[in-house]
Amino acid sequence: MGLPSVMVLPLLIVVAAGVYYIYNEVLHFMSKTLVRNKVVVITDAVSGAGAECAHLFHKAGARLILCGTTWDKLESLYDTLITDSDPRETFAPKLVILDFSDMDSMEDVVAEVMECYGYVDVLICNSSMKLKAPVQSVSLELDRNIMDINYFGPSTLAKGFLVAMMSRRSGHIILVNSIQGRLAIPFRSSYAASKHAVQAFFDCLRAEVEEYGIVVSTISHTFINASEPPPTLEPAPKQNILAEYITSQLTHGVRPSVLANEILQTVNRKRKEVVLAHPIPRVALYLRSLFPPFLFAVLAAGVKDSVLAEPIQ
Repeated sequence: MGLPSVMVLPLLIVVAAGVYYIYNEVLHFMSKTLVRNKVVVITDAVSGAGAECAHLFHKAGARLILCGTTWDKLESLYDTLITDSDPRETFAPKLVILDFSDMDSMEDVVAEVMECYGYVDVLICNSSMKLKAPVQSVSLELDRNIMDINYFGPSTLAKGFLVAMMSRRSGHIILVNSIQGRLAIPFRSSYAASKHAVQAFFDCLRAEVEEYGIVVSTISHTFINASEPPPTLEPAPKQNILAEYITSQLTHGVRPSVLANEILQTVNRKRKEVVLAHPIPRVALYLRSLFPPFLFAVLAAGVKDSVLAEPIQ
């Protein structure tokens, strides 16, 4: 006796949900096995996203080399990782001081990292310096400092490990960039310029090293939202549904844990380009390519509008 037709659709939905759940569980299991024993370098490991990455990769059995500007914060992260993990299944992380504002130290940093295990499997360039200011108020010194941290630092570090990766014909370089490497918005001139520059560098690098088996990935995300939403003591007055949706898209950033999981999945699946953003920033990217005059007009109007004074980061 066959199933009633009214039961077919719900049954298909349940089966599809079950298959999707099993698929995700398999991917989650594979994400741990694929990075096990891999030598993974994480820059700015003490930041929100960097620390989340450190926890994920450490639990997955990677051989971590954690980089940061201050020894105290690196040691604190080290203690947390060791305390929260099983020493029989994980490796004690190595710690390296790295400050992209000191470009003269880069050669020594590369040598120190290479001394840890003799090679690097995965390089995660996570460091970034943000700035919000009108163009006329940004000094040349500040422009150069931002370019050092956001462009020259990651590109120089990648070059430092490139020869060893090419000789091994293996490696994965990941740039954790910003969506402003693809879309410039007002009051972020220096920041957006540095992000465009580093995006272009890694796009060129991707094509140049593909024949050596090296994967280059870029992750363009909106701003990192590490804060918890404030508790609501009183019900807020109702507002227009469209206005409420637009406001939520402009103010809600990417959680560090979400970004870290995306980085892990990028390593496992060897994806070359990822955009981690809400619908409105994605639409803005399409407008920039297809209808630039319209986007320029919207951005110019937004400068004068206090509602849009805090746009996508």
